[in-house]
Amino acid sequence: MDPRTPCLVGAAQRTVRDQPGPEPLDLWEEVARQAAREARLPAERLDSIQLVYTDSWQYDSPVGRLAERLGATPRHRAYSRVSGTAPHLLIGEAAARIAAGELDSALVAGAEALATRRAYRKAGEHMPWSHPADPKPPYGWERPPHPAELAHELFLPVHTYAIMETARRAALGWSVAEEMADRGRMMAPMTEVAAANPHAWRRTVRAPEELVTGSRFVGWPYTRDTVAVMEVDQAAAVVLVSSELADRLGVPRDQRVYLRGWAYAEDTWEVAARPALGSSQAIARAAEAAFERAGLGLDDMHALDLYSCFAIALRQACDAIKLDPTDPRGLTVTGGLPYAGGPASDYVLHSTATMAGLLRAQSGHGLVTGVGMHLTKHTYAVWSSEPGGALGDAAPVHTAEPVEIVSLYDGPAVVAGYTVAHGRDGAAEKGILVVDLPGGGRAHALVLEPALLADAESRELVGQAVTLASDGKVNVARW
Repeated sequence: MDPRTPCLVGAAQRTVRDQPGPEPLDLWEEVARQAAREARLPAERLDSIQLVYTDSWQYDSPVGRLAERLGATPRHRAYSRVSGTAPHLLIGEAAARIAAGELDSALVAGAEALATRRAYRKAGEHMPWSHPADPKPPYGWERPPHPAELAHELFLPVHTYAIMETARRAALGWSVAEEMADRGRMMAPMTEVAAANPHAWRRTVRAPEELVTGSRFVGWPYTRDTVAVMEVDQAAAVVLVSSELADRLGVPRDQRVYLRGWAYAEDTWEVAARPALGSSQAIARAAEAAFERAGLGLDDMHALDLYSCFAIALRQACDAIKLDPTDPRGLTVTGGLPYAGGPASDYVLHSTATMAGLLRAQSGHGLVTGVGMHLTKHTYAVWSSEPGGALGDAAPVHTAEPVEIVSLYDGPAVVAGYTVAHGRDGAAEKGILVVDLPGGGRAHALVLEPALLADAESRELVGQAVTLASDGKVNVARW
């Protein structure tokens, strides 16, 4: 084996349930030290420190502050942008640099204290956290929303993902009730996995019907119990080293996990621009490339963790890779983002750390996936207890061609996908549509009349002919 072959030799996770809890910097330090100890590597010896963007607090120098805490002087540093694929991109870069001989060790860590932030704000108190950025930097978007999306208030994932869900539901010919029942059956087993995971945020086993009827709607047809829970206090870290350094550190061979292959692909950045709202060619290409690079296939996987922020993310992945959602291997090793916890951009660090533990305990191969933005970015990574394969890189193996978006439009259209936004009191507030236009292209529209909102939730609205009227800022739909 090439002495430069990268391997994961340390992993750590932390979940804090007491409120208020520690700040992100404290959590970074804790999991970094724990992962380094497991790797038998002094933390101050780290060659690279890479951090996933934290939503909780903007530090003046995130990587620098952690390096200072650890007593490290890494020659490589990185701080990601906002994305659920960020952990994979950082891990992939670390592995590539180790394989190229540029580094011999790297830490990738992430932490969120969004539950603590909520606790302070609810109490009307200022967060007493350290080293704030001054001035506060802009939010870490890789790309801001389209102006038409902003105008129609279509930027929250709970709405964008729900629109894609209704498009898929209609394409399959399912009724509203059938989709909800299927969602409950798919996600209830995830609650069992979370209940057995000591790091999970929600550790209660739930029945299928309870998940889809036992809590309020957020972005209809999604209920609060079937979407990612972001307001958590969680952290995770992994340490990768060269095989040569692992030998010198005395890490046993059965405690090393190898990135056999990974791939990245993109759908369109705007949901309305997607060629098919309910499906994804990008996912299929990312999976195909990752398996090809790994020299393995889906049937070779002993464990799976599909990114599960919303049901449509799971469903599009299962559709694309031809995986039965009831596969006995399960869809998650952690319990998924709705139950184990969805700490902003960090989740894939938790699924990777958990997968590494499983592969150390029983050997074999595992698939970990990531999703970024509005089902825009897709990463597929194959991990193994056996070295081999070819790493791959972050160059997209697929980039979707966008459908034209028309910002303002007056006239007839047909609903392609939709959701109804609900407030914290559970009441329907407005509908948000993506519509197909007669001459090609798509547009957004709002539904404001209560009777129409009730109608939209009572039946399948996809395929409905509507009339759009523009007020110069937004389109309003009626039928």
